[in-house]
Amino acid sequence: MIDTVKLTDAQRKSRRNRNVALGLVLAGLVILFYAITIVKFTSGHM
Repeated sequence: MIDTVKLTDAQRKSRRNRNVALGLVLAGLVILFYAITIVKFTSGHM
């Protein structure tokens, strides 16, 4: 039998906020790499 950990409301909110922040950082990195790639391709062919 697997015992589950019961999180308090504060812990759940903290975990959600951390996950949202991590998601925003990852999305920012994706956009940054995409922009760098576009700049390299457009400047290389002119």
